[in-house]
Order: sequence, then structure tokens, then C-alpha cells
Amino acid sequence: MRISFLLLLFLPLTTLAQLRIADVFSDNMVLQREKPIHVWGTYAPGKSITVLFANESRSAIVQTDSLWSVEFNKKDASTSAYEIIVSSDQYTIQLKNILIGDVWLCIGQSNMEWPMKKEMHFNDEIESSNQPLLRLYNPTYAGKNIFGTEFPDSIIEQLNSDDFYQGQWQNCDSNSFKDMSAVGYYFGKNIISEMNVPIGLINMSIGGAPIETFINPEAMKSNAQFRAKVNGNWLTNDALPVWVRERGKQNIGSDSVNNNHPFKPGYAFQNGINGITPFPIKGILWYQGESNAQEADRVYEYGALMKLMIDDYRKQWSQIDLPFYFVQLSSIDTTHYKGQLWPMFRDEQRKSLAKIDFSGMAVCSDVGSKDDVHPRNKKIVGERLARWALSKTYKKDIFPSGPLPLSAKYEEGKVVIAFQYGAAGLKSSDGNKVKGFSIDGKSEINAEIVNDTIVLFVNEKPEYIYYGWQPYSNANLVNSEVLPASTFKIAIQ
Repeated sequence: MRISFLLLLFLPLTTLAQLRIADVFSDNMVLQREKPIHVWGTYAPGKSITVLFANESRSAIVQTDSLWSVEFNKKDASTSAYEIIVSSDQYTIQLKNILIGDVWLCIGQSNMEWPMKKEMHFNDEIESSNQPLLRLYNPTYAGKNIFGTEFPDSIIEQLNSDDFYQGQWQNCDSNSFKDMSAVGYYFGKNIISEMNVPIGLINMSIGGAPIETFINPEAMKSNAQFRAKVNGNWLTNDALPVWVRERGKQNIGSDSVNNNHPFKPGYAFQNGINGITPFPIKGILWYQGESNAQEADRVYEYGALMKLMIDDYRKQWSQIDLPFYFVQLSSIDTTHYKGQLWPMFRDEQRKSLAKIDFSGMAVCSDVGSKDDVHPRNKKIVGERLARWALSKTYKKDIFPSGPLPLSAKYEEGKVVIAFQYGAAGLKSSDGNKVKGFSIDGKSEINAEIVNDTIVLFVNEKPEYIYYGWQPYSNANLVNSEVLPASTFKIAIQ
């Protein structure tokens, strides 16, 4: 069994003298069904430990690096509570109320982190928030909610692999769900309603974080396109987003000897994600991009970065078909936010669907906020992610997406655009004329729905067709499921 739990390798010797189980294990957790169950931790080298689970027993000798680990056979989903008991010569650890189901990892920046208590449907949702099959692992992280100012010493001291993320599993109720990712909560609730299987959500998102912090630094080092991102001092590295480096300097200074920070390339991976890779999961939910969408170079590399990240995650979890469902950036006006490049960014995300197998994209440009990078309607985002999972992972007969362009063909004074996921037909979301199409990315052109296609009438063959090509889009094309079409730019055939 491969264990790469770096978090445990750097514990002080006084801690290693005590029996410990990895931080991802606690009361109220969910273990992944239909996968071998790994349990691991630390103790004094040479000691013997025994783990009891589901009427089975496993023993191990603690290795010279202070790690111990055992493995149990895979289990089917169960709503009956299990216990894990870890014992040694001096210590006993007992974990209770454990379910077997599906575990989804939620990562990204502030829109994934955005808590239920700030979501627009929060007050209505309180009544149904007691979800006995939904369990939440929502650790806080060092530096959370500290903006534009220097980190205090207490935070600097937590910027290490043992202290960066801190938390434990909780039952989902009217109190615990307040701080949980709203996107994650609505996703999990929808899966449970359709599948009646326990769902565990691990939320390791970080407000403001660039994609680079979630990527294995070794993967970047071995990639010719991106190895520059891990060269030298990240705070002065022009291969990284400007805004991200500016925030880093505000928090830790530009000349810090220890330049650890939540935004540092590879940092969230090394001090969080890497620590749970021996823990089987069902799939990954990703909502990130705002911090990588303010410079053209960062925009046009994003699709390749996202593929590098998920390819490595699939390697780390030894699961080539690990589902990866992500959220396309919403709409925003450029008056209060630097969103000029968002149409291009949304299109780069769309194009990633063809490059990343076992992936899906939830479009949310129709629920953006003009002057706020944090749209408050997370319910619809979580539900749209759940549609992808229900369709592709759980094999339900459901359309996962709104219209995605397949082709645009010029035919004697008109351009005909064909779509995937038209469902039972195309229409406008508001009952008015279809809006959002252009041949230059600026000036809107009349569009008509003809059968299952969009037809544009033109004087001559254009080079490209654009749709939703404004930072704050007024585009209104949907399918019969009222799921919106993606922003796109495609060449004319």
C-alpha cells in the first residue's frame, strides 16, 4: 500500500511518542464504499498497533519513519454506524458514528469556500439542513479571512504541514452547515435525494487561492511549460499571477526567509491534498479561476494547468477515471472588478472538457453578479454540478449540461450552429429573442432557433462565431431543461 502522508513525517518527536491517527479520521466521518479502506497514523517506531473495524482486526508494526498503516477490504454503502478502534500498549483511539458511502473533495477559491450562512437561500434552507446521511469535513486553514495586512505571528507559526488545515468531521445540521461550502452542501444534498447513499464532503478550498497552490510541485517541475512556476522565490516570480503575489507580499513580506503562504505554488497540495491521497474518494468538485483570470498569459495557460492538476490527482489516487466536475466562471461587470478577460477564460474552461476525460462543467454565467465576484446563488451551482455527477458517475438518465457547441458551418449567407445537450430543444431563458451571438465578439447579431440549431444570417463568411462574449453576459440561450449555453468562440467551417 502506498502512503505519502507528508503531514505525519514532520511531527515533533514528543508527538510521535503518542498514538495518533491521521487527521482525516474522526467521529462522524464517511468512508468510501467499494474501495479498500486505509487507516493510518503515527506512533513510536517498533511498537505494535491493532485496528478493529466492522468485526475485522488488522495489526501492524510501526515503521522506522513512525508511520503505521493497515488496510481493510472494501465495503458496500451503509447507513448503519460503524466504529474504528485503534489500540496499542498504552493508548486507545475510538471513532464512532462512521458511515460508508461516497466522499467528494471540494477545492478551489472563495466561491467554493463560500459558506451557507452567506448564501441567498440560507434562511429557507435551515429547516431542511438536518441531513443524517450528509457529513462535513470542513477544516479551517491558517490565514483564513486575513486580507491586505500582515499575518500575525500566530498565523505564521501555523504555516506548516501539521497545523495548516485544522478540523474534524461533523454531522450536517442547522449549526454545522452554516460554515460549510454552499456549493458542496447543495451538491451533496442533491446526490442523497437521488441516490440515498451517505455523502461525505471534504472542503479544502482557500479564498483567493490560485490554481498553482493545489498542484503537486513535482508535477510542475517535470512539466516543461510550467516548471518556471516553482523556480526561485514565488513572491517575485513573473510566471505567477500578479494579484496573487501582491497578496502574498501583504501577508508575509517580500523578503521573508520562510515564504510559506496558502497561495504559494504547491502549498495546499503539499500541506493538505497530499495528506489525504491514501484516503479513497469518489470524485473532485472544482470551483476556481478568478485569481488566474486577470492576465492574458494566465488565462491561456489555465486549461493546461487544470489538466496537469487532475492528471496528477488521478495518479496520486491511482484512479485514472476519477471524476472531475468544475464550475465555469460566472458573469461580472468590469466597473468594480478586473473582469475584462472573463469571456476568454470561460471559453478556455469550456475547451478543457474535450481535453480532460471524465469531466463536466457547470455553467453559471446566468447567475453572476454585476459588481460582486461572489454571486450569492450557490444553490443552482451545486445543483448543476450534481447533474453532471448523477449523469456521468451515477448513470442516471438526466441531461448534465446546457447547450455546448459542436460546429458552426457557413451555408450561402447563413451560419448554422449545432449543439450537444440540446435536450428536447433550444429556447431563450426569458421567452424573448435569442441574444448573445456576434461575429466579432462585440456587436450582437440576430439569431434564430431553427429545429435544434441556431442560424445567423450574414453577408459573408465570418472567421469566428462568439457567444456570451461579454464579462457580464446578457446571453439567454438554454435547452428544454433550462440549462444555459456556455460562452464560446468557435471557428466557422
